[in-house]
Amino acid sequence: MRNKKVSAWAIAAATLFFIGTLFPYAYAAADGGLRKIRTFVDVLEYVKENYVENTDTDKLITGAIKGVIGELDDFSQYLEPKDYKALKNDTRGDFGGVGIRLHMVDGYVTVSSPMPGTPAFKAGIMPGDRILFVDDKDISDMRLDEAVDLMRGEVGTKVKLTIYRKDSKTGEYTTKLDVTLKRQKIVPEVVYHRMLPDHIGYIYVVDFSGHTMEALNEALKDLQKQGMKSLVLDLRFNPGGLLNGAVDMAKLFMGQEQMIVYTKGRKQEFYQEFKTDKKAPYADIPMVVLVNQGSASASEIVSGALQDNKRAVVAGQRTFGKASVQQVLPLSGGAGLRLTIAKYYTPSGRLIQRDYRDKSKENEGGIFPDIEVVVEPEEEIKVFMQYNNVIYTPGKKPVMPEFTEKDPVLDKAVAYLKGDLTLEQAKQEAQAAKEKKEAAKSSSGKTAKIKKETEKTGDKAPAQKQTGKK
Repeated sequence: MRNKKVSAWAIAAATLFFIGTLFPYAYAAADGGLRKIRTFVDVLEYVKENYVENTDTDKLITGAIKGVIGELDDFSQYLEPKDYKALKNDTRGDFGGVGIRLHMVDGYVTVSSPMPGTPAFKAGIMPGDRILFVDDKDISDMRLDEAVDLMRGEVGTKVKLTIYRKDSKTGEYTTKLDVTLKRQKIVPEVVYHRMLPDHIGYIYVVDFSGHTMEALNEALKDLQKQGMKSLVLDLRFNPGGLLNGAVDMAKLFMGQEQMIVYTKGRKQEFYQEFKTDKKAPYADIPMVVLVNQGSASASEIVSGALQDNKRAVVAGQRTFGKASVQQVLPLSGGAGLRLTIAKYYTPSGRLIQRDYRDKSKENEGGIFPDIEVVVEPEEEIKVFMQYNNVIYTPGKKPVMPEFTEKDPVLDKAVAYLKGDLTLEQAKQEAQAAKEKKEAAKSSSGKTAKIKKETEKTGDKAPAQKQTGKK
């Protein structure tokens, strides 16, 4: 009996200590909180003594901690030691590889194109080359992702590729080459740009990584040389990334001393403002920002800032609504805690963070477009998949694909920038499309209801009376 009491008090002490470590202010509500802690200890003790199988106290407490954090929001997280270590060692999207875009053709791992500036590009690997062996290992029966994993590795290590190349005259794969490459950090392409008709520049930003601003500045300069008069900044399906990337991007297009975004939490120390310090180099160019339900975080900061400052029109669909500040804290035993401490607000005070759990707040959060254009994700994805067809060949200029997929969001943006569509007209068209969709949905629902009622009662349409002489 004494051992059980000692065990119970040990669990209680450990639990109270842990909760006190996680939440320094937990005791402010000691009247109700401590009773719940006592209940938790009772449950833990009862499980330990009576559950049908032996239990691991550490796992039970870890599960309880995850449950506590899980009640807060979708972004706070208890990090077990291995996860916390992985987070600290995060390479922000860079990886050790050779820089080849691959696909499967006729059952062979085939080079789509080498990425510019990478080991593969410098070694002269060509589009269409077939890779047969990686470090003398046959990959003919491997899946594409398995072959890619073999080519990746620690930066600075070497990998040998055995490739077959097509003869330009016969069209047959006859030339066998062994190419040894040193792996390096591969920086994926994050910005694509092209000039549309009427000198409308178009820039698609994939994400906000450490290399985005450099690529964006190069794209803007190139478009400016080509005579750009207006700009479409496409942030659709952009999941965000680094905050300083969002702030720096907004600074390219805004005036002096304008608010970009601010954060606010329970503590005054978590209030922080981000403003422009001088007039931007592209502050006067007419522009439209494209967003959709896949635009999040930094994408929402940029689009919200440009929209609130009347700097750009936003077109597309309501954004995802993910803009909160997480602080990562080390815990004992090598674990960590990622805790939401503040949320982001647009210059006009709109909360960007969207609460998906509370249905009463369904109309809060995210960035609502000025020009709403509803497109199914499957159709939008086709638009961006076209960029996979950009061909890079050593010694030649990149070949851009023909953009043939229908893109109604971009079409609206172009029409607005050309002056063929006013903002009011766009809003009226969006409202008409919404009403038409709702009417079709209502009609479909009524038809389904009638059919269901007919099947339930067993009623059938009367048979047609046959007439005529034999």
